[in-house]
Amino acid sequence: MAETLQPDPSLIGGVPEAPLALLPDPVGLFQTRRKRFAFLAETSELAPYLTFLAGLSALQARLAVTLPPVTPPSPERLRTAAAGAMPPIDRAALADDPALTATLAALCEGAAALAMPEPARLALSAVQAAGEADRRWLLGNILADVVPQDSIAPHLFAAAAVQVHLARLAATLDAGKLVPVGVGACPACGGRPVTSSVMSAPGIESVRYAACACCATQWNEVRVKCLACGSTKGISYRSAETHDATVKAETCRECSSWVKIFYRVRNPSLDPVVDDVGSLGLDMLMKDTGFRRAGFNPFLVGY
Repeated sequence: MAETLQPDPSLIGGVPEAPLALLPDPVGLFQTRRKRFAFLAETSELAPYLTFLAGLSALQARLAVTLPPVTPPSPERLRTAAAGAMPPIDRAALADDPALTATLAALCEGAAALAMPEPARLALSAVQAAGEADRRWLLGNILADVVPQDSIAPHLFAAAAVQVHLARLAATLDAGKLVPVGVGACPACGGRPVTSSVMSAPGIESVRYAACACCATQWNEVRVKCLACGSTKGISYRSAETHDATVKAETCRECSSWVKIFYRVRNPSLDPVVDDVGSLGLDMLMKDTGFRRAGFNPFLVGY
């Protein structure tokens, strides 16, 4: 495993007044994920799982079109959130939201037609048979960025539903009115990042954005900073390849955590969620290093 103790100064870029947040286009988001999952499945040892996730992403894209419109946060909630440096989407209130419950029901119904590994099929059946309290528990865990190790598979379907609902809610927001809400916290919903990326798009080239695991909002973060504790000390980078790898583990010696960082400036096709699953080899290499994974991805729990 290659390790870089200090980042290459030539790679550190900055654009004055880069926008704080980039909001998702839900349909395009899930369509892009479908294509990327399918592409990675062509050459990966994880092909059956990646193919299943491609089908799940296609279903998410359809639901983003066919489900009834979501109700955006109220003007009062938006004002309170901006004044108090809080995310406008209140995750704590969503577990009991009938719209999210309906999204989970629709997703489970659509997922029944997908090809999937047998453990996933059994988990889907369990979610379909679950009562209201159990479904609320599943959704509440995902909304809290938590997946219990003894029930990973059922939470995957709950996570897929939460992603659809939160991405649609985030898309209703005004990105220009969002404010920072804390270290490594999504300014739209307060969620944890799945990964961060050094961007390639014009106007934000070489600027770093973290990506929310659930609502898919991307937000600007200072380069060379731990997304778990905010420290700028003891940051180093490890990869399974060379110094020029497009996927690295950003490690922090202050809190002993790590989060993947993608160099989309070198490979624009990298996706914050998809390529996190696709780069499972880096997770395997990091397991015995003493660093804990801080990036949250409900599709990668248990690996």
